[in-house]
Amino acid sequence: MKLFFLMSLYEIRQKSFLLVLLIFLVSSNAYPQIPSKQIDKLVENAMEKFTVAGVAIAVVKDGKVIHKRGYGVRSIKSKQRVNERTQFAIASNSKAFTTAALAILVDEGKLSWNDKVVDYIPEFKMYDDYVTQNFNIKDLLTHRSGLGLGAGDLMIFPSGSDFTLKDVLSSFQYFEPQSAFRTKYDYDNLLYLVSGDIIARITGKTWEDFVKTRIFDPLKMKNTYGSLAEMKDKRNLAFPHSTERGSIKMIEGNIEMARINGAAGGIYSSVEDLSLWMLAHLNKGKYGSDLDEELFSEANQREMWKIQTVMNANRSPRYNSHFKGYGLGWHLTDINGKMKVSHGGVLPGMLSSTTMIPDINLGVVILTNTQEGGSYLHRAVTNSIVDSYLKLDDYGWTDTLYVALNKWLNKGESVSAEVWETVKSANSDHINISDYIGVYEDNWFGKVEIFMKSNQLWIKSHRSPILNGPMSYYKANAFAIKWEYQAMNADAFAIFTLDEEGKAQSIKMKGISPNIDFSFDFQDLNLQRIKD
Repeated sequence: MKLFFLMSLYEIRQKSFLLVLLIFLVSSNAYPQIPSKQIDKLVENAMEKFTVAGVAIAVVKDGKVIHKRGYGVRSIKSKQRVNERTQFAIASNSKAFTTAALAILVDEGKLSWNDKVVDYIPEFKMYDDYVTQNFNIKDLLTHRSGLGLGAGDLMIFPSGSDFTLKDVLSSFQYFEPQSAFRTKYDYDNLLYLVSGDIIARITGKTWEDFVKTRIFDPLKMKNTYGSLAEMKDKRNLAFPHSTERGSIKMIEGNIEMARINGAAGGIYSSVEDLSLWMLAHLNKGKYGSDLDEELFSEANQREMWKIQTVMNANRSPRYNSHFKGYGLGWHLTDINGKMKVSHGGVLPGMLSSTTMIPDINLGVVILTNTQEGGSYLHRAVTNSIVDSYLKLDDYGWTDTLYVALNKWLNKGESVSAEVWETVKSANSDHINISDYIGVYEDNWFGKVEIFMKSNQLWIKSHRSPILNGPMSYYKANAFAIKWEYQAMNADAFAIFTLDEEGKAQSIKMKGISPNIDFSFDFQDLNLQRIKD
């Protein structure tokens, strides 16, 4: 009887231990792994919904790559398949490599995050002397300069312009600030080019050389390059596509930003390589088989993931976010009590997204080669994977975002269609075309010429020659421009001011479609007539 009692007590203790262990596992970070077949099905469904030519995805969890795969084609013309080593332009996901490069230099004592930019680049000049003298390294990286969204991006976007770093450095003084210095988030690309130049001036290497030797090579990112020109073997390169005009089409020509340096968006990489990049961040700068190598210090890893510029948090009931902001090359927020670190990147027909949930040691990277639907696929697939680890219900992200995509597209198409219908019926008999012909100049963008070409009023930029096209009378003193460049929807209004004789003296511009990419910052131009 006593023996039976002791055995029963032992069994009770065993069961109690198992129950405690089960509770611990459920409450700890031991989240279930989403099966690869489920990811496959998720991606393939999203590709069909959003009309995307090619996708590559990698998922890392608890220090291991648990999924890396390609889907669809690199080009609808060649039909060659995407795989985990296929290279895509990662665009603005390059910014985190730039901040990591600077972190390496901070670790080595070669600069400080709070060093003044003018100490390294004396010719750097902002719109205000106080701002110029107090602008530091962090200010280059955190989108809090006071400049408006995408200010000056027309110097580097679309490709083909001849602007130099010297032009970029002298341009900031001409922009009208849109907010007080260090008070508001407005995304910026040009200031990252400046940070790339600081790297070059300190190290004596180009930004491309530095990130290769100090980041790509140590992490064994063998299929990653700082520019397309450095990629000698392009046999596994993805090509950009668009569904802007309905059916999917390949975008011809160069999609890169104008080559000043790649610090804002120049990198080409694969999900296989970017999984190594995510692991290094999730391991707080450590890498190697035994994590015995250090890319950057844990202190600087925390600095990169610390909010520098505060943004408004999205208090949606699904994620219950309490904070949102921008760190050094990363967007930061919380979802369901867990920190989320992410960034996106967009070039014509190329989109990238990196998302990490460090509290559960999870990372997801997605690369696509089709604009419009591509960005919605990124959100649908990433959110579905993250939600599975957060033990949230199935939100139906793909179907939900498919509705949102069509609403967004229809809004842009309806606005643009209405403008061009107005152009068709506009009566321009009262317009004297010769009053508008001439050369106009903006302080940072240079000369723009308006002239007659085959009985059609035409506009062209001298320094960004890809921006040229016919101008059609719209209404009042406004003309609508249909650029020959159609890789992205960037058609614009040109609005003239006239003197007392009716002769055009200046031009202001703005995009026609509400969906125009912010890098077409036509609104920042102040074109003044300099020549008839």
